[in-house]
Parts: sequence; C-alpha cells; structure tokens
Amino acid sequence: MVRQARILAQATSDLVNAIKMDAEGESDLENSRKLLSAAKLLADATAKMVEAAKGAAANPDSEEQQQKLREAAEGLRMATNAAAQNAIKKRLVNKLENAAKQAAAAATQTIAAAQHAASSNRNQAAQQQLVQSCKVVAEQIPQLVQGVRGSQSQPDSPSAQLALISASQNFLQPGAKMVTASKATVPTISDQASAMQLSQCAKNLASALAELRTASQKAQEACGPLEIDNALSMVRDLEKDMKEAKSSAEEGKLKPLPGETLEKCSQDLGTSTKAVSSAIAQLLSEATQGNENYTGMAARDVAQALKSLASAARGVAATTGDSSARNAMLDCAGDVMDKSANLIEETKRAIAKPGDAESQQRLAQVAKAVSQALNRCVNCLPGQRDVDNAIRTVGEASKTLLADSFPSSGRSFQEVQAQLNEVAAGLNQSANEVVQASRGTTQDLARATSKFGQDFSNFLEAGVDMAGTSQSKEDQTQVVSNLKTISMSSSKLLLAAKALSTDPSSPNLKNQLAAAARAVTDSINQIITMCTQQAPGQKECDNALRELESVKGMLENPTEAVTELSYFDCIDSVMENSKVLGESMAGISHNAKNSNLPEFGDSVSAGSKALCGLTEAAAQAAYLVGVSDPNSTAGQKGLVDPAQFARANQSIQMACQNLVDPACTQSQVLSAATIVAKHTSALCNACRLASSKTPNPVAKRQFVQSAKEVANTTANLVKSIKALDGAFNQENREKCKAATGPLIEAVDNLTAFASNPEFASIPAQISPEGHAAMEPIVAAAKMMLESSTGLIQTARSLAVNPKDPPKWSVLAGHSRTVSDSIKKLITNMREKAPGQRECDDAIEVLNGCIREVDQASLAAISQQLTPREDISMETLHEQMAASVHEISNLIDPVAVAARSEASQLGHKVSQMASYFEPLIMAAIGTASKILSSQQQMAVLDQTKTLTESALQMLYTAKEAGGNPKAAHMQEALEESVQMMKEAVDDLGATLAEAASAAGAVGGMVDSINDSINKMEDTPALEPDGTFVDYQTTMVKTAKAIAVTVQEMVTKSNTNPDDLGGLANQLTNEFGNLANEAKYAAVTAENDEIGSHIKKQVGELGFSCTGLVTKAGALQCSPNDSFTKKELIESARKVSEKVSHVLASLQAGNRGTQACITAASAVSGIIADLDTTIMFATAGTLNRENAETFADHRECILKTAKALVEDTKLLVSGAGASQEKLAQAAQSSVSTITKLADVVKLGAASLGSEDPETQVVLINAVKDVAKALGNLISTTKAAAGKPHDDPSMLQLKNSAKVMVTNVTSLLKTVKAVEDEATKGTRALEATIEHIKQELAVFSSSDPPPKTTTPEEFIRMTKGITMATAKAVAAGNSCRQEDIIATANLSRRAIADMLHSCKEAAYHPEVSKDVQMRALRYGNECAAGYLGLLEHVLVIIQKPSHDLKQQLASYSKRVAGSVTELIQAAEAMKGTEWVDPEDPTVIAENELLGAAAAIEAAAKKLEQLRPRTKPKFFLCYIVLKGGPFLCVPHRS
Repeated sequence: MVRQARILAQATSDLVNAIKMDAEGESDLENSRKLLSAAKLLADATAKMVEAAKGAAANPDSEEQQQKLREAAEGLRMATNAAAQNAIKKRLVNKLENAAKQAAAAATQTIAAAQHAASSNRNQAAQQQLVQSCKVVAEQIPQLVQGVRGSQSQPDSPSAQLALISASQNFLQPGAKMVTASKATVPTISDQASAMQLSQCAKNLASALAELRTASQKAQEACGPLEIDNALSMVRDLEKDMKEAKSSAEEGKLKPLPGETLEKCSQDLGTSTKAVSSAIAQLLSEATQGNENYTGMAARDVAQALKSLASAARGVAATTGDSSARNAMLDCAGDVMDKSANLIEETKRAIAKPGDAESQQRLAQVAKAVSQALNRCVNCLPGQRDVDNAIRTVGEASKTLLADSFPSSGRSFQEVQAQLNEVAAGLNQSANEVVQASRGTTQDLARATSKFGQDFSNFLEAGVDMAGTSQSKEDQTQVVSNLKTISMSSSKLLLAAKALSTDPSSPNLKNQLAAAARAVTDSINQIITMCTQQAPGQKECDNALRELESVKGMLENPTEAVTELSYFDCIDSVMENSKVLGESMAGISHNAKNSNLPEFGDSVSAGSKALCGLTEAAAQAAYLVGVSDPNSTAGQKGLVDPAQFARANQSIQMACQNLVDPACTQSQVLSAATIVAKHTSALCNACRLASSKTPNPVAKRQFVQSAKEVANTTANLVKSIKALDGAFNQENREKCKAATGPLIEAVDNLTAFASNPEFASIPAQISPEGHAAMEPIVAAAKMMLESSTGLIQTARSLAVNPKDPPKWSVLAGHSRTVSDSIKKLITNMREKAPGQRECDDAIEVLNGCIREVDQASLAAISQQLTPREDISMETLHEQMAASVHEISNLIDPVAVAARSEASQLGHKVSQMASYFEPLIMAAIGTASKILSSQQQMAVLDQTKTLTESALQMLYTAKEAGGNPKAAHMQEALEESVQMMKEAVDDLGATLAEAASAAGAVGGMVDSINDSINKMEDTPALEPDGTFVDYQTTMVKTAKAIAVTVQEMVTKSNTNPDDLGGLANQLTNEFGNLANEAKYAAVTAENDEIGSHIKKQVGELGFSCTGLVTKAGALQCSPNDSFTKKELIESARKVSEKVSHVLASLQAGNRGTQACITAASAVSGIIADLDTTIMFATAGTLNRENAETFADHRECILKTAKALVEDTKLLVSGAGASQEKLAQAAQSSVSTITKLADVVKLGAASLGSEDPETQVVLINAVKDVAKALGNLISTTKAAAGKPHDDPSMLQLKNSAKVMVTNVTSLLKTVKAVEDEATKGTRALEATIEHIKQELAVFSSSDPPPKTTTPEEFIRMTKGITMATAKAVAAGNSCRQEDIIATANLSRRAIADMLHSCKEAAYHPEVSKDVQMRALRYGNECAAGYLGLLEHVLVIIQKPSHDLKQQLASYSKRVAGSVTELIQAAEAMKGTEWVDPEDPTVIAENELLGAAAAIEAAAKKLEQLRPRTKPKFFLCYIVLKGGPFLCVPHRS
C-alpha cells in the first residue's frame, strides 16, 4: 500500500506541474485562476496522502493509520477528478460518441437483416415481435445520430452533451429488446444465409449496446450536475419555438410535417400531456427530498415530455383549418412552456433550501399553474371544445335543481309522464351515440356531444316538470335527487368520452366509457320507475329494454377486455346466468298468462340482469378467444393499472368528502375511514410492486416515495379519525378536515405520476384469424340479445292483454331462439377454449420430430447417417444452442399459461413448438458430423429426451387448459415442467462442453451478455435473504472467478486445449455472480450502493467476454504468441475488475465484508494447522535450537486471553456500527494468527520424540480457530438484527463454544508438561470436540459437498481401530496410550461423521436411507463418546469392575458400525458394482482400449485427407483373458 502511495504521489506531482504550465500559457485570466486553484488543491491533497503514507509505513500493523491512508487516497482521487474534470469529461464524451455511432450502425444493420429474413421465418409470432422491436429502434436511431452530431458540432456545450447522454440511455432498452427478439427469431428462419446474417448482426448489436451502456454511465457521472440547467434551457428554447410557430402561422407558412394528421397529432398531444403531468409529479417529489442528482434526472424527463408536447401542439396547429383554434393551441402550448420553465427555476431554488416551507409552497403553486395550463392546452383540441360546451350545458341546466321550489307547469300528470318517457328514450339513445362517436372522428364526437347536451336539457326540463307535479314534498325531493344523479352520470360520461378521444389507445378507457353510459341508463331507469304510473310490469319491461340497448355495444367489436374474468370464469358466468334466465323466461310466461303482474315485473328485471351478465361474459370470452389466436399480438401488462389508481383516487376523495360533511354520523365516519384505509393500502402495495419491477431508478425511487407519502398522510388521518370517534365535537372535526387535505394531495400526485404512458399496458392486437375465431361466440350472443329484446317487447304487450293467441306464439318463438342461441353460445365457448387447437398442433409437430430423431438414430446405429456437407459443425452447435435457449425461456411461460392464463396458452405453446423443428435438424446434422457412434447416440438421445419431456408437458398443459380451478392437474404439470427443465439442462451442458472442447466461444459470450442484461431486469421473485447473504455468496463467486482466470493464464502456456473448459467454467461463475448481484442490489442499504454493485459486475462481465474470446482464439491457434499476450492482458483486466466488485461489496457493508474476509483467513489458518498436524504425526516437527515449552507458555496464555477480549468485542459488534464490527473482526483474525503461530512454536519445542503431545496441543488451538470461524459467521449473520432474532441466539451459542474451547486450550497448555495429567487432559479435550462435532452433525444444515458410499465405508474402518485402541488404553491406563487414543479418536469420529452426512445428502440417496444413515451415525458417535467417558472414569479411579465393562461399550460401538455399513450398502442401490470384480476390471480395460483406438483414429484423421468410411477389426488382448474382436470405423 505504501509503495503504491509513492507511485501515486509521483504521478500527481507530474499532473500538478502540467496544470501549472497550462495556467501560465492561458490567455484568459479567469481560466488561469481556475487552473492554479485546481493545482493547489491537488498539491494539498498529495501532501496529505504522503503524510498518511509515512504514518502507515512507520506503523504497518496499525489499522488506524491504514484507514487514514485510504481516506487521504480517496481525497486525492476526488481532487484529481476536480482538477482534470474537463479533460476527463471530454474523453468520456468522445468515447460515448464513438459508442453511439457503433450502436446506431449495428442497429441499422440488424433492422436490414431482420427485413431480409422476414420472408423465410416460420414463426409468425416471433416475427411480429421482431418487427415491433425494429420499429421502436428505428424511431430512436435518428435521435441518437442527432445527439452525436450535436455533441461533435458543439464540443463544449453541456446541453449537447446531455442530449447525447439522454439519447444513448433511451436507446439501450429498445436495443436490448431487439437483440432478444432477433435471437428468438434466428432458429426459425429457414434460409441459412439470412439466419447467419441476423445472428451475427444481433451479436454485434449486443456488443455495441454493452459499450454504449458503459460509456453513457461514465459520461452521466461526469456531466450529471448540469441536468437542471440544461432542462431549463431546453424548455426556454421550446417556448421560443412556439412563438416562431405562431409567427409562421400568421404568415400562412406553418405546414404539417410528413405523416402528420389532425387525428394523430391530437392523440400525441393527449399522450404527451399525461407524460408531462407524470414527470412534474416526479420532479416535485425529488425536489421536496432535496436530492440534486435525482432532481436533475426528473427535470430532464420533464423537458423531454415537453418536447413531445410542443411537437404535437405544432402538428395540431398545422393541421387545423380554423385560424382562431390554431392561435389558441400555440398560445396555450407556449404558456405551458413558460409555466414549466418557471417550475424548473423554482425547483432549482428549492434544491438549494431543502425543507424550507416557503419554497415548497411556492413550488406547489407553480406546479398548479402548469397543470392548469396543460388542461387549457388539451381543451384547445378540435372536438374537445364541443365536449366542454356539452359539459357546460349539463352544468348550466343542472343549476335549476338548486331552486328551493318547483312550481307546477299546469299540465296533467299523464302528459308530463308521457313526455318524460319520450325524452328518457332520447337521452338513452344519445348516451349510446356518444360511446360510438368517441371511437370515430372529432366531427362525430362534436355532433354526438352537442346532441347529448340538448337531449339532457330536454330531459331535465321534463324532470323538473315532474317534480312540480309531485303531490308531496318528499316525492319532489326524491325526484330532484334522482335528477342530480343523472346530471352527475352525464358529466362522467362526457368526461370519459373526452379522455378517450384524446387518448384512444389508453387501456380501460373504453370500458370506463361503456360503464359511464350504463350508469346513465341505470339513473334514467330509477327516475322512470319512480315517476311513472303504468300498469304493473310495464316499467320493468321499459327498463330492461334500455339496459339491453346499453350493453349491445359490447358485442360490436370486442377488442378490449370487458371484465377481469378469466375464460373459465366466463363459462361459469354464462352457465349461472343461463339458469337464471331460464327461470325468468318461465316466470315471465307463467305470470303473464295468470296476470300475476308484480311477479311478472320481478321476472323481467331478473331476466334483464341475467342477459346483461351473459353479454358481458360472452364479450369477454370472445375477446380472450381472439387474443389467444397465435396470429394475434398478445397484450402486455403495464407497470401499473391507471384505472385502479383512478378508481382508488375517486373512492378516497368521496370518502374524504363524507368525512368533512357536517351531517356525517359517527358510524359513517368509521365507514369512510375503512374505505380510505382499504384503498390507500391497495395503492401502497401497487407502488411496492411497481418499484420492484421498473428498471428506471428515478421511477423506482418515486414509487417508493409516493407510497411513503400516502402511508404517512393516511396514518395522520386515521389518528384524527380516532380522536373524532373518541370525542365527536367540532374541534376534532376540523382536525379531521385538515388531515384530509394532505392525503388527497398525495393521492392526486401519485395518480398523476402513475398516468405516465410509459407505465401503461400495451393492448392486444387481434388478427383477422382471431376475429374469425371470435365470430361464432359474438354471433350467438347477438342473436340472444336480439331475441331477448323481442321477447320482452312481446311480454310487455301480453302483460296488458294476455288473451292474444298470436302474441303467445311469437313469445314462444322468441323463447326458443333465446334458448337455442344460449346453447350455441355455450357450445362455441367450450369448443373455442383458448389454446386447445394450438396444443393439438404442437403435439403433432413434436410427434413428427420424435419420428425424425428415431429414424436418424437407426441410421446412426447402422452407420448410414450421411454427414451434412453444406454447414459447419460450429454453426450447427450454435443453432442447437440457440433453439435450446429459446425453449428453456418458454418453459415457465407455458407453465404459467397452463395454470391460469388460458389466453396466453396458444401463443406460448406455438412458440415453443416452432423451435423443435430447427433443434431436430441441427441435432441430426451435428450427429452426422461426429465420428464416434457413441457420441452420435448421446446427442440424439438427449435431443429425443428433451422432445419427449416437452410432449409430456404439452399433454399436461392441454389438460390444465389455463383453468386455475383444475387443481387435479397442477401437480402433474409441475412434474412435467421439472422433467423438461432437467432435460434442457442436460442437453445444454452437453452442448457447452462440446463447444468449449472445440474452442467455440460464441455461445459463452452470448451467455455472459445475457447475464449482464438480465441483471438490469427486476428479480422475478422477492429476495429470500439479506444483503449479507448475497454479499457472502458474491465474494465466494468473485474469488472463484479470480482462481479460474489465474488457471487460464497457466493453461495458456502449458495446455491450451483446456482453455475451452475453463472459459465455460468462467461463464457459469459469472452467470451466478450476476444473478446474485441482482438481489444484492435490491437488498442494499440504498440505490447508490445497489447501482454501483451492478455497474462493477457489468464491467467485470464485459472484461470476461474479452477473455473468453481470447481463450477461444488461442485454443484454435495454440502457438500464436500475440494471442497469448492478449489473453494474459485480458486476464489482468478481469482480475482488476474482480477487485473492483469486491470493493463495491465492501462499500455496501464494511463490517460484514470484514467478517467474510476474516472467515476466509481463519479457514486458511485451520488448513495450515492441519498441515502442521501431518508433520507432527510423521515425527518431523522438530524444535529450533535448544528451546523449551516454558519459553512459549506465557506468550500462549497471554495471546489466548487477548483472543477472549476480541471475542467479546466481536459479539458486541453484531449490534454496533459496521465500523466497530470491522475492527473487531480484523483484530480477532490478527490475534488467532498470532496464537496459532505461538502454539506451533510451542508444539515444536516439545520435540519430535513426543508427537502425540504435539498433536494434542495443535488440535487444541485448531478447535479454537474453528470456533472462531463459526463465531465470525454467526456474527455476520446477526449483524444489524433485533435482539429477539433467532440469529442472535445462534451467536450466543457460538460465543459459549468459543469460550469453552479457549478454556480447554489454556488447560491443555498448563498440563502439557505434566506427565501425570496430560493424557487425561487430552481425553477431556477430545470428548468436548466430539460433542461439538456431534452437534454440527445433528443440525439440519446440509453439508457443503457430498461423497460416495465407498468413501463412507472406508471412513468407518477407523472407528474399529480407534475402539480397539480405547479399550487397550482403558486397560493399561498409561498416559501415552491415552494421548494416542485421544488423537486417533478425534480424527476417526470426525471423519466418520463428516463422510456419513456427506454420503447421506447425496442427491441419489432416498429419504429413508438418509434418515437411517444419520440415525446410526449419531448412535455410533454417541456410543463411542460413552466409551471414552468410561475410559476417563477408569483413569481417574481404576478398578477391575470398570475395566470389565469396556467390552459392553465396545460391542455397542461395533453394532453401530455394522448398521452404518449396511446403511452405506443401501445407499449404493441395485446398480452398484464392485470395482474389484474381475469382470468389471476386464470391461473397464476393454473400454479404455477402445477409447485409445478412437483417439488414435481421430489423430490419423487429422493427418491425412478424409477417405470413404470403412470398417476393420481391432484385436484387443485382455489381461489374463482371450483376444477380443471390436469393429471400428476408420
């Protein structure tokens, strides 16, 4: 460390001199002053570091001095960055420019390759995804290119640099999706050249994206602080653009851009308005928290959203013919820009004063002004003004309902009633027309809303007349109340139509509009029911007809989900409602015939409700059938459901209004509180899920912060409600009212943020084939509705005149038609169940694949499999690997669809089946090029196994059908999924092994890149461990990578053929590291640490790809010295990146990282002590000079006591800071190292003539080291946990064991020279050791590795020897015999327990045999422990009777050993063979000889041109046996 500090000081000194020279040559005085100031800061930091280095050199063991040196070095690094900031920034931006160019070029080539390959792609679903991803990337490329040009033309412009960074970061996600889609498409492209071209382009793009990601992250770190200023500058420029556009419009020069239409620009404006609102909510939240970095990113998002808004506003103005509307749009857009610029300026001021109440208030006011300006901008859209006029009409007309009295119009009740019925029908019709018009043009919407406003005015006028003719005040109040409900429903309908017209693609808005129209119908029915006096049953029939009219629109074009029902729920709903409808139809007929008119009305109402339910279920089922067609594009779920947020917001606002209502009773207050709590809880859960799913760090943070604000404001409201419930007075009411304000504001902000189009779901696109599949269901439902309408109309007249025979025959006809249409509906729904046809098709494809493999296997057996000459072996390997990879990715999606998502089953099954044909072709091609018949069959067999397991899974998936209620199929489905995963793993491992042996590393590089990309994805599962757990695993994996890299360097010189296997090992290790990093980032203390860990692991991955590539190149050209040098350089870079990963983990938790390091150091000490025991046992541990044990005793005792103090610090460190924990861990390692050294010296001083005593002493310190290692591990696990956590109990137990073992060491040290007691002491120590080993053996923790039954049996032999030795020592009572027994017993029992547990936990051992082995292992150790304790008693009080009992103890041990051996035999299973059997030996020799001949044939094949295959007979002489004739292919 000190040496590196010297080098660093020299480098910084050179830099200071260079800066001074630049300052002297600078003509600008200000720049010269800045340079000299930077040089001074750098010189001061260098001086501090030199001083710290001197202190560390003077005290090399001082942790404090080392920490000072680290801090000084960090200060110097920061000073260097500040001094060289401009140069560093320029270099990083240049790197980013180059990376952006490469990415844009690679993306363009990939798009061209995708277009070329489209005609030969057999998988249309994959092709659609590729086309979609290409479109998105094609839209991003111009922005990226523009960013590069802007940065190059203005190299010193922060704005241009940030624009390039933003464009680069926006390009990454679509680019990665296009790479994934390209790779998924490659296996199903029949044209070989197109497939290879697309595959290579995808690889190049993946590599370019990796470079772009790294370059953009580094440039972002260098340029990040300028985000807010740049965003402000952008918005001011947009404001100028709006003014210029208005000037152009006034001069008649404003023309639409290519592709711009009024409809498109209007929709873009609506979408960008939501994006602006969301970004502003995010900006406000970050500004409130005072985080400059995240606020800058949020400001950039606001500016980007405003840019889209400005473009859309200009487009609307350019395509609008009305000059006043054009000017209004541009004025409002300019106003939005102005208000937004004010908001960003206010944000900048608020950041400087975090927590200042006044600045926060100003910020809220400015944000409100922006929101109002946005609303005015949207209201300028064509069609919106007409909707607003209709809303105003409804509002103005509704004011008449606020009058205190309603005078009579003078007309009769019958006249008013007739008029009300007439205008009600008109209003209901207008509501349905608004629903239809909102999906059409703006002119359609304008006409429909104007008509609706007029019809509403007419209806309200008739309703007020009805109120005037009401006989009582109570009736009048009821009428007015119903009219107010209709007014509210009408306003909601118009608002929903307005929202849908601005954003037709927004999910759920169509459903909301349809629901609003039904609400209007229901409100009309309520007032008609109350206000009209007709014959019983007539009102119910009219209401039913209006309800059926309102739901008819659902069946017109069901391209969107109507409800949340699954397909099987729809079938259940149809069945239930059909029963109700059947009963209602019978009731209608019976009651009409018998003139039971009240019951007749009830039957009509029940039938109407059932018909509405049937229509909803049929529409939803038809949608699911259409979506499930493989040619349709399945929808994608969004990050959040905006409809859920909107519903929750509305419910919370209504509940809060009820809370502040003076007329609200105590029970109503509690009811409202329950509603608030329910919806805020749902919102917080939705935020938590969204935060865990989004890869955007700013959005992740915003969701968390919004959830906190909602939770805190809800808690405050609940607190005030409790106070109100306790004392229902005015003061508490006011407090409650005050508490509702912040909650409503927090929920509004969250709803605005969640409305961002980026988070919305992507609706499904139903193909023509999907529409055709829907048609039978829709047709049956339409026939049902039409006949039902006729049935109710006929029943209405029959209720008045039941003696009309022709009408009865018409009613019967309608009844039959309704029944037939429902039967047809149910039949069609059952036949069209999603995924069933696709499962049948896929099963047929897989059966064909199996037949092809079988034929190829027969050809291979008969040596008639013709080699494919048109393709290389490496290409075939890549095709197989790509197909297996895609199949592997589809296993879980197919399983999920089969369990509960029927609409996805067809898509996933068809996709999976499409990859088996290319897999089979590639597998047969691969087998045809393999010379070894055995290897041929291995490839074909594994491919067939995978296909058969997939076939089994498809059969199970078809049976499950996506029905979550099919519980009986879930277990079978799980088993088939597991079987298929195992088959994929087996074939994947074989391919990886073959590729590594051939030096083909393309798949490995892809695998590493996949791991890096997946690391950016959100974990699919919730983390099941803490940061410490993932940190520990990552440290182990990172160190394993370092070892593998070092081995690759060694093999590059000695045996390059092994590099492929090591590269494959490195790939797997990095995959594990990246997976753990994903969870470590989620569980880290803060986002900065998590993102830093992922960044360092990502950089390590990029270095690994370079090393793997060089390894493949060197394996192909072993004598290329240049490639060898490149590999060594790549290995050095990987090792450096490994150290960076370890440093990032250490930054996450310094204390726990110190524990990990300490545990590793203790493991090394234990290994060293084991080696010393070997030397002592061999009698080669000699003393140095003429020293005695007395020379070391005091030092041992003193160090042991110091270790006890360290143990106390370590235990207390678990609950203290990370810094203290780190110091305690480091101190304990230092002390145990010293203790081990002095004990080794003490043991050596005893002389090699007394090896057993030496072993006793070293064993004693080894026990202490093992206990310390366990204590460090439990301390690490308990760090930061509460006192009642189970890990704290484990910590206490570990501390007790540690103290016991140190005490035992002290006793051993004192007794080691006492000839009379040292044997007794050794035996006591061994008994304690066995007890501790037995405790570990009895725990449920699995062993770190497994072993074979043969190894287990071998270890039991030591027990027999140790038992005999113990019995002999008990009889002789000599101290030498007892010491030897103690040492032998310790080793024998420990080895037996370890091997027993390792063999029992072998994956092939059954649960019963495992339990049996563990039981007898425990009994054996316990029996032997009893024997040793009996020997100890004999030594202390020898007697003949006690010695006689030794035989019974030894028999007990012998019985346990016999049971153990039998358990080990049971572990072997029926297929185990004795390796010493002569037949087995002969067979092994035969196989070995055949393998040798095979290898020789391969070498000969390489030496001369390939000739036509012919067969010869090899004569192999077996040892002690006859000649054996083996046919062999030359």
